[in-house]
This record gives sequence, structure tokens and C-alpha cells, in this order.
Amino acid sequence: MDMEKKLGLTVIILTLNEAIHIERCIRSVQPIAEQILVVDSYSTDRTVEIAKSLGARVVQHPFVNQAQQLKWTLETQLIDSRWILRLDADEYVTPELAAEISQTLPSTPADVTGFIINLCVHFKGYPIRHGGHYLKLLRLWRHGKARIEASWMDEHMVPTEGRVLTLKGEIHENNLNNITWWTDKHNRYASREAVNLLNKQYHFLPKSGSTATRLVGQARAKRWIKDNLYIHMPLGWRALFFYLYRLIFRFGFLDGRPGMAFHFLQGFWYRFLVDIKIWEVKRRMSRDGIDCIEAIRHELGIDLLGKGNL
Repeated sequence: MDMEKKLGLTVIILTLNEAIHIERCIRSVQPIAEQILVVDSYSTDRTVEIAKSLGARVVQHPFVNQAQQLKWTLETQLIDSRWILRLDADEYVTPELAAEISQTLPSTPADVTGFIINLCVHFKGYPIRHGGHYLKLLRLWRHGKARIEASWMDEHMVPTEGRVLTLKGEIHENNLNNITWWTDKHNRYASREAVNLLNKQYHFLPKSGSTATRLVGQARAKRWIKDNLYIHMPLGWRALFFYLYRLIFRFGFLDGRPGMAFHFLQGFWYRFLVDIKIWEVKRRMSRDGIDCIEAIRHELGIDLLGKGNL
């Protein structure tokens, strides 16, 4: 029996105009994947063409946010394998991790339902290994034994039962686009994160049950800090505190010049931008006498009442 049949692994990759990355991503999992499922948000570049040429199955579905797209994928009848691995298109599995997965899955005890995997983010080609940004996330799980959080940003897979173990290998995220693309993406991310933080205060999104206590790995600690400390700190100042915490107390300065730029942009600029967007929404609510949902629509361009939204 060949490796693919023994592993029973489907790899899910969400895409939108990822022609620059998709081949690298797919080739990294070809040795271990029974099925590579690309869920595309109607790319206008060669993403779909490249993915199909490499043997991936491609389906297309309108995009609302990452959580909604993954939820739709998991709830359809597109997957019949025992295991699921989630990747972003700008990520790839190292050969060491692929070998570890191939050796581990066939002998995994039945009560183990997921694996935490190390995620090493690169910035301008340099790995970021300090500042609390060397991530440990649930990325590999038994089919039907985990669900995605209903969140507009920073969503995580949450195990529904069983034990979760940790693999030693790494997924690498190495986006090849320029800084203009990076800042445009994080501007969109900031709008979604603003929705998340505003919802914690105004509770306008449907409740889907608490998942914080069931989060695993690094996600659980980070969520506790965000929900119990960060959210209660003053707008703007908390971005500065967070940046200094990452740079000094989590040794972000050890990542060198590229790391200093990354921690400033992702740890301060991005978080400060989120707070400005929150301030604008609240100002609109006060000035126009409207609720948070309507103010978000005006200021952030996000229609929370739109069809398919969380």
C-alpha cells in the first residue's frame, strides 16, 4: 500500500490570486497528500490553472473571511479522508515535517485527534523566531474532530474531543509579495480585527459558544491575554505596550534588522491601525446616533448583515 493511501490526508489550501505561491505550496505536500483541495475565491490570475496542472482539485466559493471559507469547506462533502491539514497558499511544508507526518499518522492512537505544528513566519525572506511570533497552531486534525472558530480575524481550529500532540517539524510562511501588498493586506486585516474587538464590547454577532477554553497550544494563552488584558487597555497605548513587550521581553530584537521592521509593522503599526478604526466606528456611532453594525458598514465597508456572513 502506498504512502498516500496509508495516510488518508487531505490538504486544504484557500486561495485568491496566489499564482506566485501556489506551486511551491502544492509541491511541498504532494508526497503525503491523498487529496489537495484548493478552495479559490475566483482568482483572476493563473492560480486555478497552476493548481489543476499539479493535480489539485479546485472548487470556487465567494469569500467573506477565512473562518467562513474554511467552515464552508469542512461542511461540504468535499473531504472523505481521515486527516486534514490546513495551509495558506503562501505557506509550505518542510521536507522534515512531511517525513514526520508520514511516519506519525499511520501509528497514531485513536484518542489523538490533532497535532500542533510550528509555524515559522518569514519577513522579506528572513525567518522570525522571536518576539512571540514563532507560532504553534493546530493545523492537522482528524476529519470531524475539530471546528473553526466563528471569528472575523485570528481564527483557530478548536478540537472537539480527544488528545492533541505536537510535531517537531515546521510549516514556513514566506510571502513573496512586496511591502505595498503586505500593508494593503494588513489594512484589510485591521478592519476584521476591529470587528472582533468591537464585538467583544457590543456583542452584535451571533453567539457560537465559547471556544477559548478549548483552544490548544499558543492560541489559548494569546486569546486569554487578548480577552482579559489587552482589550481593557486604552486605545493606541496598548499597541505601543504590545510592541515593546514583543521587542524587549520576548526578545524580538534578536531577529535582526528585518525582524525589527517586522515587529514594528506587525506589532505596533498594525495594532495602532486597528485602534484607529475602532475609534472611527465609535465616533460614527456617537455622531450619527447609529448602532455598531451600521457604523461598521459606514467606516469599514463590512456588511455584517450580508448573506453568508458570520
